[in-house]
Amino acid sequence: MKKKQPIFEVEKLRIERDAVILHEVNWRVERGQHWVILGANGSGKTSLLSALTGYLVPTSGEVQIGSAQFGATDWRDVRTAVGLVSASLGHQIEPDQTALEVVISGRTAQINYWGRMPASEAKQAAQILRQVHATHLADRPWCYLSQGERQRILIGRAIMARLKMLFLDEPCAGLDPVAREDFLAFLQKLAGRPQAPTLVLVTHHVEEIIPLFTHVLLLSGGKVLASGTKESVLTSERLTETFGSRVTLRRTGPRYRLDVGHHTNSFTR
Repeated sequence: MKKKQPIFEVEKLRIERDAVILHEVNWRVERGQHWVILGANGSGKTSLLSALTGYLVPTSGEVQIGSAQFGATDWRDVRTAVGLVSASLGHQIEPDQTALEVVISGRTAQINYWGRMPASEAKQAAQILRQVHATHLADRPWCYLSQGERQRILIGRAIMARLKMLFLDEPCAGLDPVAREDFLAFLQKLAGRPQAPTLVLVTHHVEEIIPLFTHVLLLSGGKVLASGTKESVLTSERLTETFGSRVTLRRTGPRYRLDVGHHTNSFTR
C-alpha cells in the first residue's frame, strides 16, 4: 500500500544547548489526522513546538511542512502555513489592538496590525469573528479580553491566514472548568468545518483530549515514548512512564481522566 503524502514530517530532530533537550525525534502527520502532544513539565514539549514553528533552530535533523524544508526555506514563509496559539504570542500583541485587528493581522502573519484596513479584509475578518462566536468582541481592545476570548481570537487569526496546521500550546491554561469545556466544544466544531487546519494540541492533561483528536505523541525527557492512534498509545502503563509516577487511565464515554497513585494492569472503560 502506497504511503500517504505527509503534510508534516520530522526526522531525527535533535536540539542541544548546554544539554540535550530533544533526542532525535521522529514524527509524521498525515492529512485528516489531529494530534495531541502529551508530556509532563520539562518533557521537551515547548522546545519541540518552538522548533516546529521556526523559533528555535535545531542542532540536527529534518523538518518538512508540505514543500517547505528547514534550512532550504525562509522560515518566515513557513509561518504563513503553520500557526501558533499560545500565551507567549498573546503577550506580544499591543493592548489597544482590537479583536478585529488581531484577526486581520493573520493575513500577513504579523503580530500586530497597523495602517488602513481594506474593506474586503474587514468583511472577511467580521465573518471569521462570527465563526469563532466573537462578533460582539470586534471593537474590544486586547487588554480587556478574557483568556478564553483571546484564545478564540487567536484561532480566528489563524483562520484568516488560511493555515495548514495550527499548534495549540496549552490553550486551556488559566481557564476555569466551565470556560475550558466551552473552549474544547468550540475546537470540536472547528475541526469539523471544511478547510479546517490540522490541529495539534500541546498539553499535560488527558482530560483535554476530546474526540476530534485521532493521534497522540508521548514525550518524556526529550524522547518520544510512543506515537500513533490514541487508542493504541493511551494506556496506564505508557502514561505511568510518561509522567514518572504511577497513574491509572480511565475513560468515561469519549473522554479520559487520570488517577494518580493508583495503578492497574488494564485500561478501564
